[in-house]
Amino acid sequence: MKICERLKSGRVTVSCELFPPKKDGELDHVCEVVRDIAALKPDFMSVTYGAGGGTSINTARIAEEIESRGVTALAHLTCVSSTKDEVARILEELKEKHIENILALRGDIPKDSDFPSPGHYRYASELVAQIKARGDFCIGAACYPEGHIECAHKEDDIDYLKRKVECGCDFLTTQMFFDNNILYNFLYRILAKGINVPVVAGIMPVTNSRQIKRICALSGTELPPRFKAIADKFADRPAAMKQAGIAYATEQIIDLISNGVNSIHIYTMNKPDIAAKIMENLSEIIG
Repeated sequence: MKICERLKSGRVTVSCELFPPKKDGELDHVCEVVRDIAALKPDFMSVTYGAGGGTSINTARIAEEIESRGVTALAHLTCVSSTKDEVARILEELKEKHIENILALRGDIPKDSDFPSPGHYRYASELVAQIKARGDFCIGAACYPEGHIECAHKEDDIDYLKRKVECGCDFLTTQMFFDNNILYNFLYRILAKGINVPVVAGIMPVTNSRQIKRICALSGTELPPRFKAIADKFADRPAAMKQAGIAYATEQIIDLISNGVNSIHIYTMNKPDIAAKIMENLSEIIG
């Protein structure tokens, strides 16, 4: 099923994300993660392209495994990691595996990279247009409620986002955020720009305070004072940090749903137990 159709249904949807193994020998473990998360019956599961594209060879294979479990798969595809010829090959592979949902991304540019070379698409909007031209795919793209870290002006960032939609993007998924008011403001601003495709709110349950501070520093995501207090308080108590992180994410999601944001995407970091706990916390809300 195409994800855009599900998102337009008006009901609450909850999806999960996982990433492929860093080593081929770990593929069986990731397939176990797929099995465990699929058992929670999310509306769809996305599988990333792997850092730097190094593990992207398994993305289509894992997406196929997701579909075999009766769950809709969303395969990531980045133009930093793949040349135009490689993109064309991957699209054919996804067609063969009956994967019809793709998240089109530029991807993080590695240090000392010569990107963009003549053989690469430079922008995610170009990748979106190429996917649209090569098949009947449902295409998602990323959006940044706090602005992309490489973009100096938020209004310019929204203009780039609108370009993705004009090129054929069917829905958007946000980068993680920890203050819902930031998302509400963002939704108002993009609607004012004429962007009216469904927006999926990306939520990351934090179980490691040091790790999240590093991730936020790289992505430009702000940690609100309330969350900083939690991270500082439980930094040296992993079990307590995990419980607090799940509680914070659950509270975020409940507030979002209460305010009409019906599409939630959980960045599970390949941890089915965290996804299971959040789904349990929401069972009566999304049931």
